[in-house]
Amino acid sequence: MNLAQDMYRVERWADTHHPLWLDFLRMGLGVFLMVKGFMFIQDTEALFRIMQKSQFPWISIGLAHYVAFAHLVGGLLIAMGLVTRVAILFQLPILIGAVFFINPNRGFYSENTELWSSIIVLLLLIFFLIFGSGRLSIDRLIRKPDKDWLY
Repeated sequence: MNLAQDMYRVERWADTHHPLWLDFLRMGLGVFLMVKGFMFIQDTEALFRIMQKSQFPWISIGLAHYVAFAHLVGGLLIAMGLVTRVAILFQLPILIGAVFFINPNRGFYSENTELWSSIIVLLLLIFFLIFGSGRLSIDRLIRKPDKDWLY
């Protein structure tokens, strides 16, 4: 089968099965990621210490800047619903690394709280990668400007 046709079918199915409350969940996820980005910017020393104690201590300082920037910009894009799937694709490697490489060794700030929040955010990102941005999004305004925004 053609990948473009399959993606179109998945997107069309997701658009017709997307309740409005999921849009508010997506917005909350975007705001949460932005807050985490601000936290990483405010305390970059803690982020560097976490990376040094991970399974891969050779991780560069550039990766720490990528994490903060991706959370800030990606969180904003996800909250607005603008190129949501692309923004999620930039978030996925960060959360996969947090769940499988950083958090199992040592939680960020407390024992397992950060691990569970990372798992929940990773699952939500995968969910919105499939379901898309929804009705309350800039993506929908761009795609269907002549139709009513909520219907």
